[in-house]
Amino acid sequence: MKNRCLKIGLGLSLIVSSLLAVPEKTNLKIGFIALTDCAPIVIAKEKGFFAKYGLSVDVVKEGGGWAGIQQKVGNGEYDFSHMLAPMPIASTLGINGNIPMNAVMSLDYNGNAITLENKLIDEMKAQGMNEAARPVSASYLKKALDARKKAGNKDIVEFGMTYPTGTHNYELRYWLAAGGINPDTDVALKVFPPPTMVSNMQAGNTNGYCVGEPWNERAVMANLGHAIATKYEVWNNGPEKVIGSRADFVSKNPQTTKAVIKAILEASMWLDASWENRKEASKILSKKEYVNAPVDVLDNSMTGTFMYMNGKVEPNPTFNIFSNNYASYPYYSHAVWFMTQMYRWGQIDKAVDMKKVAEQVYRPDLFTVAAKEVGYKIPTGAWKKDGETKTNKFLDGKIFDPNKAVDYIYSFGIKNVKVKQADLAKINKWQVKTVAVDYNCPAGKPGCSK
Repeated sequence: MKNRCLKIGLGLSLIVSSLLAVPEKTNLKIGFIALTDCAPIVIAKEKGFFAKYGLSVDVVKEGGGWAGIQQKVGNGEYDFSHMLAPMPIASTLGINGNIPMNAVMSLDYNGNAITLENKLIDEMKAQGMNEAARPVSASYLKKALDARKKAGNKDIVEFGMTYPTGTHNYELRYWLAAGGINPDTDVALKVFPPPTMVSNMQAGNTNGYCVGEPWNERAVMANLGHAIATKYEVWNNGPEKVIGSRADFVSKNPQTTKAVIKAILEASMWLDASWENRKEASKILSKKEYVNAPVDVLDNSMTGTFMYMNGKVEPNPTFNIFSNNYASYPYYSHAVWFMTQMYRWGQIDKAVDMKKVAEQVYRPDLFTVAAKEVGYKIPTGAWKKDGETKTNKFLDGKIFDPNKAVDYIYSFGIKNVKVKQADLAKINKWQVKTVAVDYNCPAGKPGCSK
């Protein structure tokens, strides 16, 4: 009798657990921008991963750029969305929005490039630049700008980026500043939605830009300009996009959130399983309802190569990484790095506890539970240093230690900080244990270097 009761009890427990695991909301709307790094979302839809976890997902291409994504996640029109990695942080802090958001997983590493018009390239070559070097330093642009001034040319050089609190803005600024150019005084930065970058360059509205693919290769293959540096060359394996949502939606819908993470994570793993999968993904992304670009343009960055100059294809297996090397894991330290850039460029004008904000916005706790259920390997901790190994170095050789985040902000020669260092240090006295990251990626798979 006792054993029978025990069996009945266990059976009821399993039934209750099963019921609790059902997604609270199954009909979802997920937004994305027409960029190749929306691939995990698109593949989760097209290959049936959303359906596998009981979700019916309407995947919606956003035409209003990242501002449209911000607005529609904020007002609840999108349940989840493809988002620039700093965007949920900025929204939570009240920059470009004032709604607490979560980044429940990272979507990818790398994926961007800086492209300059041919005229500017020629001016930099006249200053001794070797455009075949990797990486190309912005110091040659600085020399070209100085030469313009000396010749009495007062034209302002203008660069496009996609969003003020976005990865493209910070990467472009990092590259410029490392070459001695103040992005706030020496050039002008303008915001354009990613798919409009090429047309704006063609119309003369910008002399160059930083954007994700395929909008660099489109300009290169049209002979409008040259890609001068990739994101990997600015920051090896730096995070790019996340899956973001309102924090209150995540809190109210934990099983739905887990199902979304699992579906997109399995799609990310599929993308990095083979180059054949990547080629199939290019064909899917080329569809009008997705990125709407020719397959050969998409293949340039998606299948282990990249074309910096028209007709000159180079091996580049790390241009896009979706799941390998922990690319799906939302590190707290990455969130803090983005905040250091918000401080560096004057976007945050008050002292905040960066650790507290990182742990409020980024959710490795939720990701870890979902990842274990699909067999995805996770790192041993959510805090790490960047810049100290060949797998995560910065263009300028700096090391980012989250425990020294305040000092890091003020260590840059070119900056526009609006908060006193002492005030920021007073509220950021915390110390965390950082883990050594030993990236493990079998040779030959997407995202793996030679």
